[in-house]
Amino acid sequence: MTQAKARGPYTKTPARRAEIVRAARESFAEHGFTKASLRDIAERAGITHAGLLHHFRNKDDLLAAVLAERDTEERQYAESQVPDMDHLMPYLGDLLRHHQKAPELMRLWIELAAAASRPEHPAHGYFAHRYAWGRDQFAQGMRGKADRGELHAALAPEHAAALLQAVLNGLQLQWLLDQELDIVGPIEAFMRMTFPQPAEPGDEE
Repeated sequence: MTQAKARGPYTKTPARRAEIVRAARESFAEHGFTKASLRDIAERAGITHAGLLHHFRNKDDLLAAVLAERDTEERQYAESQVPDMDHLMPYLGDLLRHHQKAPELMRLWIELAAAASRPEHPAHGYFAHRYAWGRDQFAQGMRGKADRGELHAALAPEHAAALLQAVLNGLQLQWLLDQELDIVGPIEAFMRMTFPQPAEPGDEE
């Protein structure tokens, strides 16, 4: 009896779906989305091809699940690492370095987000909500900074939040085009400009 048959390929459980998503993530990262095959993903998950299709209709569904899982992991990690805005800059540097370890997943996220800008795209709602949620989270922290006089005077909190999201996305796209490019330095510089430190006594002399 094969491993897939022993597991019961048609048992639809969250654990089985999680196994398939993990296998898809490995396959996409290794082969790229276009070259990754459902049969390879099924083999990695220890399930038959037909069993995989019982859980996910096609490779596009799997891609959406992989990116959603990645997003959830990053939200949870951010919540554990960023208790307040003072911890945001080192976290963002770590986040970009983490993304650079899996450039194919970074590329897939950017490509899917662009495709989902069309209202008829099946992932449009997900990405619209994801970006709105991100801007809102950043803006909340920016308001606290503004109240304490720690946000650049020319920036409204909502504008600073939108700019931060745009800088993060744009730097990653540029890095995919030129992987020699330093993108951690620029995000740190952007954060220093956004949250300028008060001048020390004597600095103006």
